[in-house]
Amino acid sequence: MDLYMIRRRSIWANEDELAATNEESAQVGEDMGDRLRWIRSYAVNEEDGRIGSVCFYEADSPDAIREHGNRIGAPSEEIRPIRGAAVKQPDPQPVQYG
Repeated sequence: MDLYMIRRRSIWANEDELAATNEESAQVGEDMGDRLRWIRSYAVNEEDGRIGSVCFYEADSPDAIREHGNRIGAPSEEIRPIRGAAVKQPDPQPVQYG
């Protein structure tokens, strides 16, 4: 499997929608475990006030990522293969919502 970055822009209106998609994503990811693995995601504030994301997945193809996005209602239109990584610091503690 290869590593990919997925950019989803302005998909969610609020944290509840984001949380529901995350739950669905984990479930669908289990079903597709032989072709796809969710590594991590960052939620981002978009200029229009909505929520987007930058996600990292291992997958056997961009088509597997597109299928996953369609199944969870969060299309994966921007998919880029990762060439490498330079990790300088560990991720900070996740933000806790609610």
